[in-house]
Amino acid sequence: MPTLSADEVVHRLIADDPEVGAALENRFGTTDRARIAAVVFADPEQLAWLEGLLHPLVRRVEEDWLAGLDVAVAVTEIPLLYEVGGEDRFDAVVVITAPAEVRARRTEMSLGARADRLLPDEEKAARADFAYVNDGTLEQLDAFVGHVLEQLCAS
Repeated sequence: MPTLSADEVVHRLIADDPEVGAALENRFGTTDRARIAAVVFADPEQLAWLEGLLHPLVRRVEEDWLAGLDVAVAVTEIPLLYEVGGEDRFDAVVVITAPAEVRARRTEMSLGARADRLLPDEEKAARADFAYVNDGTLEQLDAFVGHVLEQLCAS
């Protein structure tokens, strides 16, 4: 099943797009994502500028990617889908969450200010067509995904 990650698109844009790189160098003096993150998550105006640069580019990549597919189901993983008002672009939204303590065990990265701007998991789950709390085994997650695929392919 074709899958596109918005985060991976951002990483490619920063690494490979000369216009994005030049804009970041001009604004922040670097293209190092960690250094940029330290600035933007401490300054809402800088974050708004960065999102204004990257979000339209990510959306264009996503639209081009989807237009090039000839499949019944494709997955676009967008962490800020609800926060940017993007849910209406899709036939269905699947939200997979995990309790904070499970997320902390699964990652070495501190979410800090990044998490402060996210909608609560409960709100995302309530708005989604399908929702799952990923605090179990991979087999349980696979079963949920299989169920969602069955539902999507049947409609």
